[in-house]
Amino acid sequence: MSQSSSKVKAAQLWTKNKEDLVKQLGVLKTELGQLRIQKIVSSGTKLTKIHDLRKSIARVLTVINAKQRAQLRLFYKNKKYLPLDLRSKQTRAIRRRLSKEDASRQLLKTKKRETHFPQRKFAVKAA
Repeated sequence: MSQSSSKVKAAQLWTKNKEDLVKQLGVLKTELGQLRIQKIVSSGTKLTKIHDLRKSIARVLTVINAKQRAQLRLFYKNKKYLPLDLRSKQTRAIRRRLSKEDASRQLLKTKKRETHFPQRKFAVKAA
């Protein structure tokens, strides 16, 4: 593959399907292994190429994982429960907080008390 030796563009990766991405990942990993061996055998500096390959591998893995998470989100869209890693993070306190519906709920006794004994309105004379 001629493209694997240069930097991989993330925009091109989004159009590919999973099989192509996995195949490209394998090619990049083998190339990285060969470069590491060359670095040990010969004292020539291959550091920039190794750096670019590592970053390209990371890009491919990022796209694979993002696509997988998108598929999982579609699968769990109308289900009752969502896996923990797909839920919104927020803070622990916000996650534990009552929902708006539960917070606004009132007991029957409280409703009766509010209807029978409403808050009194006072007219204050302006000085």
